[in-house]
Amino acid sequence: MGVFGNLFGGKTNATKSEEKRIQWIPLEQKDQLDLIIEKSRIRPQLIFKHSTTCGISRMVLGMFSDNYALSEQTADLYILDLHAHRSISNAIEAQFQVIHQSPQLLIIKNGKALAHASHGGITEIELSSYL
Repeated sequence: MGVFGNLFGGKTNATKSEEKRIQWIPLEQKDQLDLIIEKSRIRPQLIFKHSTTCGISRMVLGMFSDNYALSEQTADLYILDLHAHRSISNAIEAQFQVIHQSPQLLIIKNGKALAHASHGGITEIELSSYL
């Protein structure tokens, strides 16, 4: 597209990354877990447990966002700030029988955790087989 295309409305790298940006739903209340279970009967629910002070968690979150083209039509995408809401992480562990790790991704469908991964394994999970 060249310099003029970028100056006069062409797509820049920033625009492309904005198009790909995941619209996360903040997971901030324990009772949201009941809603996640209910909604998982209609379409998959993803929970990303994120440590806001951990460089690895930040890197994996960025890689996840870059590697998967997900939208609100595909699944509901929740993000949990572990420092602000550790009790919710404990409730997730109890509800879905998945030992807490950080970062961690859970895929919830029909009220159950069908898959989960942590650390670098998050970017290796084959999401299309669960969506």
